[in-house]
Amino acid sequence: MINHLITQKNWQTQLSEAITSVDELLSILQLESLRADVYVPKHFELRVPRAFVAKMRAGDRNDPLLKQVLPDQRELTKVTGYVADPLSENSQNPVKGMLHKYQSRVLLTITGACAIHCRYCFRQHFDYSANMPTANVKAQIVDYITAHPEINEVILSGGDPLNVTNRRLFAWLDTLEAIPQLTTIRLHTRLPLVIPTRLDEALLDRLSQSRCQIVMVIHCNHANEIDAFTSAQLQRAQASGITLLNQAVLLAGINDSVEVQAQLSQRLFASGVLPYYLHVLDKVAGAAHFDSDERLSVALYWSMLAALPGYLVPKLVREVPNRPFKVPVNIYNDDENRHYGRLKN
Repeated sequence: MINHLITQKNWQTQLSEAITSVDELLSILQLESLRADVYVPKHFELRVPRAFVAKMRAGDRNDPLLKQVLPDQRELTKVTGYVADPLSENSQNPVKGMLHKYQSRVLLTITGACAIHCRYCFRQHFDYSANMPTANVKAQIVDYITAHPEINEVILSGGDPLNVTNRRLFAWLDTLEAIPQLTTIRLHTRLPLVIPTRLDEALLDRLSQSRCQIVMVIHCNHANEIDAFTSAQLQRAQASGITLLNQAVLLAGINDSVEVQAQLSQRLFASGVLPYYLHVLDKVAGAAHFDSDERLSVALYWSMLAALPGYLVPKLVREVPNRPFKVPVNIYNDDENRHYGRLKN
């Protein structure tokens, strides 16, 4: 009943009614006893849509969805090597609001807002105020792309590009589709998981009419994020001709087991989504408690290869500052393979 009532509201209403109070969240989930372990951050505050909370298990302090969004006292512990800008993105924006890290594509941060604040977010310290592409900057972005004929793809990111209104998003699509060299427009988004009604008829209709190939890369970390309604919405998007991929982050205590990863890949596939990337955690300040030992990560990956068909195994990668590509994690280290053998036995 709770899910039904929530999904009857349009996505913008759901966005405005997102939970921002720690006390309210714990009360809804009957977890008031956790209050002593939680803090209220002054920066990157709690934010989680009610549709996502409805997928959490009441009374379960270890719910994998809750652990992704609930502020934790461990965020306050400074850990060597975990920094505010782990990918050095602040030095890679030749035009305001645009990142050019990879040869054939650029990324536009068209908004700094997200519907949900994931506690491991690598951009939680990013200076969005200095990187919003205002209307007069659009022409500079078009000029930059045109001056670099090797660019054939634009990634709309943020924040979350589906956090903006259809009017604003469609204006960006119009601008980009008018650049002849572009063949692909990609959207990186978490909205289809946290507010599934964001995939409304107007959005899907506009994306289906694009002259460019539309790729939507969703961000789903656990199979519990995909209930029946979410799955149906994703299948509608696929039926509209959108290529759907998923990138997940490997998070200790949340999805670092072969059973959880297999369930995630299988539920994604049943919803019309192919696994794309499994990211090793970016070492952002405040997120060290989510990190997983690399040897265990590699062992997990070998187990995934054994448990799943190849097309359901995402690439295990990490982002390295100033590298023009995602860096595959070395799974062939002898020590790591021996460790995998010990885990199997």
